[in-house]
Amino acid sequence: MTNATPFPPRLILAAAVTSGLLLALAVHTIGQRFGLDLGTLWRSEAGMIPASAAIAWWLVALIAFVGGHTAAILFDRAASGHVPPLLRQFLIVVVVLVLAAAGQAASAPSAIPTVAGVLSGLAALGLGGAMAFCGAHFALYRS
Repeated sequence: MTNATPFPPRLILAAAVTSGLLLALAVHTIGQRFGLDLGTLWRSEAGMIPASAAIAWWLVALIAFVGGHTAAILFDRAASGHVPPLLRQFLIVVVVLVLAAAGQAASAPSAIPTVAGVLSGLAALGLGGAMAFCGAHFALYRS
């Protein structure tokens, strides 16, 4: 049996951050269809943060962190050949279904104004990227 060539940790980190970021953006897009929109932060007239915006903020952050962490662990194990094929196929199906649902939700007409939609998308992108990096970094470089 041959030894697997170790992948550079930075390559695994980049792939895990990208995966976590894509999952966060997918959840943000799906959440907008259910009324969980980050854009209500900039449209609140009462001066208080709406609960739906807070839930959307935490949901995007949680999915990005967990997605980056899980992807980093799985990519690290896959590089050494320790992921069972059945688990790999299950994860591929789950990610494809989530991204397909996000694509279907994004193709529908938007109920939010364009500027608020762009700002909420950029906020989700920034938050998702930062949290996916934190999750992946924690998974790869923990002591």
